Amino acid sequence: MMSDRRAPFQQPYGRAYEQMLEKVRYDGAYPTREKAEEAVRLVLAGLGRQLTGEERAELAARLPFEAACVLTAQIPDAQPLTGWAFVKDLAARTGASQATTRWDTGSVLCAVAACAGPDLLTRILRRLPSGYALLFGRAELTPAPTPAPACS
Repeated sequence: MMSDRRAPFQQPYGRAYEQMLEKVRYDGAYPTREKAEEAVRLVLAGLGRQLTGEERAELAARLPFEAACVLTAQIPDAQPLTGWAFVKDLAARTGASQATTRWDTGSVLCAVAACAGPDLLTRILRRLPSGYALLFGRAELTPAPTPAPACS
């Protein structure tokens, strides 16, 4: 049997990661799977710099192995960014427009939300600063203001 020693051995992706990439490709209307994977890697690396604690570990356990590796390879920032600052930071790192980066972020984080499930996603959103709910495809809910006491 002959083999080409120059060709690197490339492990095929797991089925769950392939499905995640296809969801991102479809939802984000990316022309190729490679473009979807670029977005997944960029956004998960950024999220890995924002998320800490039990939520980070639990999310990694629910993501496909390849996605979890990207998330957990990042060292969390000392000061987490708001949702909009997160998008601006990713745009600055890639040189892409903020609009394109916002699209990429939403496409990927909606797939992440599906992996996380509603309860974990709620806990993640409570841990992160404001502005992430819409990125994950949820409404940004804020507590109603306390009514002022009535004058007598």
